[in-house]
Amino acid sequence: MQGTAGQLAKDIGVPLEKINFISAGINHMAFYLRFERDGVDLYPRIRKVLEDGKQPHWNRVRYEVLRRFGYFVTESSEHFAEYAPWFIKRDRPDMIEALNIPLDEYLRRCETQIAGWQAMKATFERGEGLSHTRSHEYGSGIIHAMTTGQPRVIYGNVPNTGLIDNLPQGCCVEVPVLVDKNGLQPTRTGALPPQLAALMQTNINVQSLTVEAALTGKREHVYHAAFLDPHTAAELSLDQIVALVDELLDAHAATGLMPTFR
Repeated sequence: MQGTAGQLAKDIGVPLEKINFISAGINHMAFYLRFERDGVDLYPRIRKVLEDGKQPHWNRVRYEVLRRFGYFVTESSEHFAEYAPWFIKRDRPDMIEALNIPLDEYLRRCETQIAGWQAMKATFERGEGLSHTRSHEYGSGIIHAMTTGQPRVIYGNVPNTGLIDNLPQGCCVEVPVLVDKNGLQPTRTGALPPQLAALMQTNINVQSLTVEAALTGKREHVYHAAFLDPHTAAELSLDQIVALVDELLDAHAATGLMPTFR
């Protein structure tokens, strides 16, 4: 959320501290409903970046989503592409290249993070590098607000208890959350633009069935979740999805970290 706001601010040449925004949706599929400076809508400037072909090469998927759906998504281009059926096609390597979707990005990032943690551990064990600066991640800010009472707004994932009108009650939504000594207080967003709510519902369906699988231990619900996954369904037949799920469950069973699905 906060990282993308900084990227957009740079794209349109407006200091981030001058920008006010509101976003809502579900995890990895939230959109900026408002992006303003002093009450002036900045979306025309964002669309101008798209019209002029000046969108950064790492953000081509998100700008394409803006073109088609009218709003800018907060999740990174390479990750959002995994939640949608349109961008990663085995028979369209040209499209993957044109949209600059790094299919191995997550593996690269994990390797970099693991190496970074190991280096940090070694530094701390030597008694060095014990000072720190706060990043833009929310964790320390939440603790500070709850401890001191100095309020701040973060974006959190919470149950939908009337917060977003046109998403199912009880599903997990991402909305502005006020944090102070009273704890976490999610704020109501109302109804999302219908095309955004429909896009989110495709992934809420998968999440709901995944929960059913976890709670009931029924293997068929794992299949159902995979059947309805937008990306999986765009690439594989029902038989192929069943075979893929079986292979994945067998592989993970060996770790002892997965339940046994009946």
